[in-house]
Amino acid sequence: MGGDVRGRGLAVATVLVVLCGGSAAVAETTTAGSGARTARNIIYIQGDGLGLGQRDLLRLALKGKRGELAMDGLAATGLVRTSSDDEDEIVTDSAAAATALATGHKTRNGAVGVDVHGRLLETILERAKRAGKSTGLVTTAQVTGASPAAFAAHVPSRDSQSDIAKQYIENSRPDVLLGGGEDWWYPKGNPGLWPDKPGEESRSPYGNLVERAQRTGYTYVRDGDELRTTRANRILGLFANEDMVDYGPDGVGKYAPRVPLQQMARKALDTLSKNPRGFFLFLEEEGTDGMSHENNAHGVIDAGRALDATVAEVLRFVRAHPDTLVIIGGDHETGGLSIENYDADDTDPEQDGPFDVPGSKLRFTVDWTTHDHTGADTPVTAEGPGSARLGGTVENTDVYWVMRTASGL
Repeated sequence: MGGDVRGRGLAVATVLVVLCGGSAAVAETTTAGSGARTARNIIYIQGDGLGLGQRDLLRLALKGKRGELAMDGLAATGLVRTSSDDEDEIVTDSAAAATALATGHKTRNGAVGVDVHGRLLETILERAKRAGKSTGLVTTAQVTGASPAAFAAHVPSRDSQSDIAKQYIENSRPDVLLGGGEDWWYPKGNPGLWPDKPGEESRSPYGNLVERAQRTGYTYVRDGDELRTTRANRILGLFANEDMVDYGPDGVGKYAPRVPLQQMARKALDTLSKNPRGFFLFLEEEGTDGMSHENNAHGVIDAGRALDATVAEVLRFVRAHPDTLVIIGGDHETGGLSIENYDADDTDPEQDGPFDVPGSKLRFTVDWTTHDHTGADTPVTAEGPGSARLGGTVENTDVYWVMRTASGL
């Protein structure tokens, strides 16, 4: 089954979606793991750049040959097609991919929340906000980066990150904003909390957007301790100058966010779930993409471990709130990652490893074909009202319609 899922009358309670790519083949079952008929809450979890190869790598390295990740145990599994509507490129970037997921419309690469003609597209987060639900964006990337921005901002270029920050606090107003990207919120000459590394500097042309956010009702938190102790209902947290991950090749790149994704997710769930009308929450692990760009399989494993711990955290919430739709996926695949048997005589410099397989004497290596994105489909797993409609091959735009139909937005 493929194509547009808008007219299939899906009713969903709470939906958890984990996306790694796919297309629109979806079963007609309305609940898939939940007795609820309408999704009061929607949680979209993204492993940026997370393709089939990355998920196989994580499963083998973390759980063994017959093991299972938390993200593998959901009721529905499918594939998502990831192409953008770009005249010049076949392979999508994160901005176009996230816009398709957030709005149900494909667009050109680099565009955020607008169509190929530059017209604004209403997002699932904005629809949730209009319906009285709470909303949140949480990422280990810059909180104004392309993927979160596509759910709550509208700019012709993903590079306009101060414009995105300004739109957050003036227009879409997510209740929880947690991630990196401090430099886009402070004016030149004001370094903010985090010391600038070479090539980094504050650059907001709109003055101090952190202070402006505070004047409009946000509580600003600067580290994990402040995030843990705040009881505010509207939270802004910026925990790095740019992304929260230090990228680089194997032996150089380091996955060590100052505030773990799992902690940010837990606070977001605690805060947003206070609203009896429900919530929409976007969660993203950026390290799976950044480390794949670097062809750093060790870094991908570290980021994937954090992602799967976050999924487990979310699933504990979902099991107690079955009117939640959860979707776990990837916007595109990065690196052309493949798993190979370990061969001690193979000296290919492009390989990473060898890696041990827990519970066995087996070892494997990782090979890469590129440092860029690929056009491969990505896996999606989901549970909750309407999730069964992702159990096939779907377009990335169909993910939006599943969320919207399941929740009645």
